Amino acid sequence: TAEAMFTLIFVCLCLLCCNLHAETECFSKTSEFKMKGDYLLGGLFGVHPVSTTLHQNIPEAIICSSQTFSLSNYRRFQMMRFSIEEINNSTSLLPNVTLGYEIFDHCSDTKNFPGIFSLMSVDGSVQPWKESVNFSKVIAVVGTGTSTATMTVAPLFMMDLVPMISYGASSSVFSRKRNFPSFLRTVHPNKDVIEIILRFLEKFKWTWVAFLYIDDDYGRDGLDLFGKKIKDTEICLAFSHGLKENTDYPKLIKQMEALRINVVIVFTTKWTAEGLIMSAIQQNVTNKVWIAVDAWSLHKELPKKPGIKNIGTVLGIAEPKITIPGFDDFIHSFKAQNQCENPEQDPLCNQMCNCSSVRVEDIITADPSFNFPVYSAVYAVAHALHAVLQCGAGSCNKSIKVYPHMVLEELRMSKFTLLNQTVNFDDNGDPKFGPYAIVFWNESGDAEEIGSYMFHPEHNFDINESKIHWHGDKKARFPSSLTKCPDGYMKKQEGVHKCCFSCTICPKGTYLNTTDPYNCIECKDTEWSAEGSTTCKPRQLEYIRFSDPTAIVIMIGTVILLAFIVAISVLFALNYNTPVVRSAGGPMCFLILGCLSLCSISVFFFFGEPSVGFCILRYFPFLLFYTVCVACLFARSFQIICIFKISPKFPNISRIWTKYNVHWIFISAAFFLQAILLINRFSLDPPKQFTDKFYFDRIILGCEVNKFVDDSLIPFILICVLIFLSFCFSYAGKDLPKNYNEAKTITFCMLLLILIWVTFATFNYVVHGKVITFSHAVATLLSLYSLLLVYFLPRCYIILFKPEKNTEQYFQDLIQSYTRSYSQ
Repeated sequence: TAEAMFTLIFVCLCLLCCNLHAETECFSKTSEFKMKGDYLLGGLFGVHPVSTTLHQNIPEAIICSSQTFSLSNYRRFQMMRFSIEEINNSTSLLPNVTLGYEIFDHCSDTKNFPGIFSLMSVDGSVQPWKESVNFSKVIAVVGTGTSTATMTVAPLFMMDLVPMISYGASSSVFSRKRNFPSFLRTVHPNKDVIEIILRFLEKFKWTWVAFLYIDDDYGRDGLDLFGKKIKDTEICLAFSHGLKENTDYPKLIKQMEALRINVVIVFTTKWTAEGLIMSAIQQNVTNKVWIAVDAWSLHKELPKKPGIKNIGTVLGIAEPKITIPGFDDFIHSFKAQNQCENPEQDPLCNQMCNCSSVRVEDIITADPSFNFPVYSAVYAVAHALHAVLQCGAGSCNKSIKVYPHMVLEELRMSKFTLLNQTVNFDDNGDPKFGPYAIVFWNESGDAEEIGSYMFHPEHNFDINESKIHWHGDKKARFPSSLTKCPDGYMKKQEGVHKCCFSCTICPKGTYLNTTDPYNCIECKDTEWSAEGSTTCKPRQLEYIRFSDPTAIVIMIGTVILLAFIVAISVLFALNYNTPVVRSAGGPMCFLILGCLSLCSISVFFFFGEPSVGFCILRYFPFLLFYTVCVACLFARSFQIICIFKISPKFPNISRIWTKYNVHWIFISAAFFLQAILLINRFSLDPPKQFTDKFYFDRIILGCEVNKFVDDSLIPFILICVLIFLSFCFSYAGKDLPKNYNEAKTITFCMLLLILIWVTFATFNYVVHGKVITFSHAVATLLSLYSLLLVYFLPRCYIILFKPEKNTEQYFQDLIQSYTRSYSQ
């Protein structure tokens, strides 16, 4: 296919480029990267790891030797060479069998495929495995050192079940045998490291932590495992951030300072940890606890940096420092060899080191991390091959055709003792051996072992706290953390863990129960609470009591009104036959006065605790009898207009009005119609007590005025129509005789009545509580006073103080004068 063709062309270009470059390099007589043997092991070590992202416009090979040299990875590289030499010199393990190796500098995660293809091929041919034919050059591969690099190359070896034993890839994804069937590792997976970190935090009761991780497969896997582990604990992941080559460390540190984080877990590689710690020193960070993982806890240079003690205390998880006998002598012997160009060598570009300047002491004292995993990985392959070849006393059966999958089968079952440790693997290919050491960066700049964590046969965490010197403030050991909120403040969860929260005050009408600090609970309808409350208080019931001063004033006003009604009734009764009383309506006056007195009953029921009966009596008397009053005024205004303006032109209308007493018929009809409407409404849905909760600390008891009005518009429409008609007919008589102009008083009375209720309706929408009840009572009382004073008071004045105007002759003169002027 086109894709396969492109891959082959790319590989050929890489091989050509590497070979051309190699012509100018110098190599030892015996290459560090290759050694012949009966069986070959492959090795992948990042001796010159690429520390920055490569940006290329054309496909070209990477010259690994031109990248930054890693002394610790070079030490691991030499550890594999030493292990194979030691096995070849052994008389008990693989007797009369020689192991060879081909090692590549795996300096890039994605640009070193020529070396991978070389391990997988025989005579340059890369083909799928076939029965009885082995297309793999090696029986197993040791490497790589990182999860991302392993993720890139592992699938290629998985196809033919070539055993791949990693000494540094700890991501949990490699435990999935469905995806990585021939993968094993001699380093503990991330879940074990996270377990130790969790025990750290629990032991020192650190609950407010940050988790900084390298933004790759290894780091993201650590974050995911940590989040799952602390899910049901008191530990809170207050802050997490992925570290990259362009991370803004000063900004990152400021964010942690703002969150008051004093415990920082640094789950990252060595070069990323260097950038973080150096930035912390430059930013004058103090009183922190830094938890280092095995990838950088044994760093040789960082613990000796000036100012390192100021940043706080560094505790770490590391592999125990295991002395491997003979390794130092091997390095001395190797470096003593003469190194010069060997034209017979034909290496690839990632099989060149340029390491002649590296001193023996530098290699021996380099970071020993992951050295025993390399050592045990090589020995595991050797023991597996030993079993495949059916080795016995002094010899092995070399006639057996060895395939990688046969070595894999024995690897899975292998169990041997190496430097007092029993090396074997579980069903996922993870190690069932090897403890972890707990280290502390002491004042001398060394990673001092202060404890250990055993995985097998059972988990055991042991740490000598007396060896820890807490740098800086003593509070570093017990860093501050946000564990609870003030009373009345709920915890507002931020992130995936409940322990990560901000404090939010509970609003009015809610309270915080100690059993549920994450939710403000609403108070009952009969209770209230202020902001930040932990309990609810009973709401105070309020209504206008009869003893209320304002109620007393209104009731006194009502009594005075009744007194006026009685006085006017007596006065009109004594002067019943006078022109003033007869012109005011005669018997109709007493009907109006009687209805006004009945209307006043409603005023008294605005006070006291509302009940259904109180609510009915608050509206029923006023609506019914005030309708009669307005109907009387309408009949009176129509009668006046009929006499003075309609009669001259339409005499029959006046005659019918008088003969059949139409005014009484109209008043009776209005009364009965309103009575029917009110009784129907009140029987179906009487006004009931309701609670006004506008005030959060009390309940105002009242009647359902609004609902009553909405559902009973017809009774109100009837009154409004009568008022409007009364106003229209009375206004039409504004030019009647000055001293005989009842129409003007009715007009003014209706106008005043409209003004009162419009004002009340407006006021009703802008106030709440008892004020509405007060205003309603006042509007009712003013309606009664307006009709009584405007309509009856002028007539009382004439009767009492102007008797000369209360004569028939005076009224006849006025009428005759108006008739003459009207006819003209």
